[in-house]
Amino acid sequence: MSFFDETDEPRSAPRARRPSGTGRRPPTDQQAIMVRRLVAGAAIVVVLILMVVGIHGCQVSATNNALKDYNSSVASLVRQSDATGTQLFKQLTGAASNSDVQTQLDQDASAAQSQLQQARNLNVPSQVQTAQQNFLLTLSLRESGVSDTDKNIQGALSKTNQAAINSIAADMQQFLASDVVYTTQTATQIAAALHAAGISVGTTDGQTIQPTSFFTNLGWLTPTYIAKSIGASSSSSASGAAACPAADQCGHKLNSVSVGGIALSTGGGNTISTSSAPMFTANLTNDGTNTESGVTVQVTVTTSSGTTITAKKVVGTTSPGQIYTPTITLPSTPPTGSASVVVTVEKVPGETNVANNTFTFPVTFD
Repeated sequence: MSFFDETDEPRSAPRARRPSGTGRRPPTDQQAIMVRRLVAGAAIVVVLILMVVGIHGCQVSATNNALKDYNSSVASLVRQSDATGTQLFKQLTGAASNSDVQTQLDQDASAAQSQLQQARNLNVPSQVQTAQQNFLLTLSLRESGVSDTDKNIQGALSKTNQAAINSIAADMQQFLASDVVYTTQTATQIAAALHAAGISVGTTDGQTIQPTSFFTNLGWLTPTYIAKSIGASSSSSASGAAACPAADQCGHKLNSVSVGGIALSTGGGNTISTSSAPMFTANLTNDGTNTESGVTVQVTVTTSSGTTITAKKVVGTTSPGQIYTPTITLPSTPPTGSASVVVTVEKVPGETNVANNTFTFPVTFD
């Protein structure tokens, strides 16, 4: 073989081809990617849950704080209103010898108006909207009563004072009604809202529901007691007494009041439809020994906005021991919402005890 003859050199091995396809990663890489995606997804879910929990917690905290603030504001206004009541009765007692009584009662009326306006301006959470309506009714009744007493004090101190004293006695019914509405409605509704929100009430570190004591002496419901307390002339305030024989008892007792055949309760829970003008049926007894004539039964509705609707029915004659059921229809339909209804059998000449002549009912018109 010649030196220059070519020799066969070994050929290099052919390069292995990649398997045909779309360039997918090996299975191990895909698993790693899936794991990372699952971890990232779980992290996002956890973050979302924490955000939702945090937002809900903030909302609950804000709601609870709003309820607590409302309860605190109501309590403050109730204390102010009760203080006004204390001043009012202190100034009325011995008013005949108090030269400044008119100025003082003017100030009481202004204070009651201010308290009502402050209540109207409160920030009211949705959970206590009904309680707020009843609270406005409470302060409306007090404002109306104080303002009317202020207006009638001079007439009550005059020689011809019977009408003015009777008007002040009606104002006292409004004060009594205000205590009933607040205690049986507003206070219980605020407490229920706090409980529903998980806020403790009455415990050492819980919320306190403010009680009220605006009207503390039922004697003020009687015109004769009013006349004696303010120092008015007893002879003029007892005008008409001669119509009742000295040996007899004169007057009436209001037994009950119903609407649509359903008796109203002085403790609340009364709902009256406004599909038509409400009709009130009074059940009364002549509990004296004297036949009476021209007996008037009056219904007065006071709404939470301060609107007053009044209606009367006259019973021609009542005989001793007999029961009568006059029906009194309101002249207009009250607005829906909370209200106070006062039903009174007006005193007859010579009647001295009128404590059982009146009922006051917290109602809701719907």
